[in-house]
Amino acid sequence: MRFKGRGLITLQDYSSGEIEFILRTAMNFKERYYAGERIIPVLEGRSVCLIFQKPSTRTRVSFEVAVAQLGGHPISLNWFELQLGRGETIADTARVLSKYVDCIGARVYRHEDIVTLAEYSSVPVVNLLSDKFHPCQALADLMTILEWKGRIRGVNVAWVGDGNNVAHSLMVACSKMGANIRVATPRGYEPDREVLEICEEDCRRSGGSIMLTNNPIEAVRGADVVYTDVWVSMGQEEEAEKRMRDFRGFQVNRELLEYASENVMFMHCLPAHRGVEVTDDVIDGSWSAVWDQAENRLHTEKAVLSLIL
Repeated sequence: MRFKGRGLITLQDYSSGEIEFILRTAMNFKERYYAGERIIPVLEGRSVCLIFQKPSTRTRVSFEVAVAQLGGHPISLNWFELQLGRGETIADTARVLSKYVDCIGARVYRHEDIVTLAEYSSVPVVNLLSDKFHPCQALADLMTILEWKGRIRGVNVAWVGDGNNVAHSLMVACSKMGANIRVATPRGYEPDREVLEICEEDCRRSGGSIMLTNNPIEAVRGADVVYTDVWVSMGQEEEAEKRMRDFRGFQVNRELLEYASENVMFMHCLPAHRGVEVTDDVIDGSWSAVWDQAENRLHTEKAVLSLIL
């Protein structure tokens, strides 16, 4: 396995063995963290530039802390603090930043922009979120499932909601690692067909399975994990009224969880719109893993950064 010098644009570029190694590394970092080893200076003297075109809580804070706990120097910049906001091309920005820092992370609207950034950068680029993929979230999701269930292979995962970027990365992660994922969306909100076809091929290799449905109950029935996300993401505010109508019946509530397995765990990438896609009693219940998910962003990001640098 070769990690050094590689970026992370999508987990499609990583094998199941490489993903497993990242997870083992993350769990080692977490164990050492709770043993009191807060600073592990593997990135001493290194700088990581984090660019945010979209607002962020978990991604920005977890990455800044991850770099700092690895002994590196994080630099967080808003898109409009850079010359990108005045028309400098992404390609030119990538060339310049590559002369200053050891790694670039970017949270962008268009997936094509993170691809361009990686193409012209001479240092590793990490996708902090695009409209197509959210690989760092998927790694934290896998780690959380592993902690709660003791395994990933054969676990039944139900996605209920929009076939969005988080859904895409979860599909890729589960398919590569041999989990069974069922994706329930309203009609017209299904995942990208190209992503689905790649996941189907990965399932044939891993022994996992993938299924699409427009019926939340069909997806949740017997599920070990039930996962949802907001119905209206950043940049979709003009569609809010229509989406609220279209997603009626896709709320994760106690009634829906009755169809899941007895030891179901609930997941959400956050932020949550309580009372919309999920009810308070679900997100605050004993089955809720969302706070472990949020914490595991820190440890999986430390693993990724330490391996690629």
